[in-house]
Amino acid sequence: MILRVFPRRTSQTPADAYAVIGSPLFLPKDIVEVHVSCLFTWDRPLCEDLVHVYERRLPGIPVQLGGPAIEGSNTDDVFVPGLYVRRGVIHTSRGCPNKCPWCLVPEREGALKELAVSEGRIIQDNNFLACSKRHRRKVYRMLRSQRRVRFLGGLESARLTQWDADQIRALRVKELWFAADTDSAVKRLQRVARMFSGMPRNKLRCYVLCAYAGQTIEQAEERLRRVWGLGFLPFAQLYREPFVGKAQYPKEWRYLARLWSRPAIMKVRMRPQGDLT
Repeated sequence: MILRVFPRRTSQTPADAYAVIGSPLFLPKDIVEVHVSCLFTWDRPLCEDLVHVYERRLPGIPVQLGGPAIEGSNTDDVFVPGLYVRRGVIHTSRGCPNKCPWCLVPEREGALKELAVSEGRIIQDNNFLACSKRHRRKVYRMLRSQRRVRFLGGLESARLTQWDADQIRALRVKELWFAADTDSAVKRLQRVARMFSGMPRNKLRCYVLCAYAGQTIEQAEERLRRVWGLGFLPFAQLYREPFVGKAQYPKEWRYLARLWSRPAIMKVRMRPQGDLT
């Protein structure tokens, strides 16, 4: 059995007996291999330490370091459901054809590569809409039998077609995530908003990159408010430099990110004056 080791638990970490956090006191006895999974570049030093811990703790058993943050380790043609992410979360493709300066995906995973479609309800692809129409049709067909469908990887507004919007509307959707990393991306969201007219705000969500390339707090909040005004629920993401630990942003930036990542607070702040509902 393969022991999968993670530096910390997230909402997508597997929960079986062979998926552990750090180095717990007790381990299964039939381990034949150890895989240390590194999701974020800033976790790499901790994951490298865990490799050494398990090499000492389980002498003679191979210990490998891999994951999205490790060069060349996330480029395979196979996705195994439940192995490195919990059941229900799936990848139907790797990589991305875009070369956004703030993103490491093309460098880590290379050009877009379509994978076999597994059963699942949470699509975690980096750029699902960049896949071929034939592949997307397979995914939509699979998703028709799923409940609470979530596109968490982010759907690229510029690639959304009316055909895709119609396919998605036919699903039992919980959340659709888009991105507004630039001001021009906010303009493209207008078209998305028209395609999903009538869909409630809690289902239309949007990652909003903040504090990148000299952006001010005022500019960041203006972008967040514009995304809200289009009918989306924005989620502020403070830019993190690759290979650097937790960014030390001033309290004003941390306050902005906190306000714009909690739906209940956003709804109160954006409520029209005099509206008590």
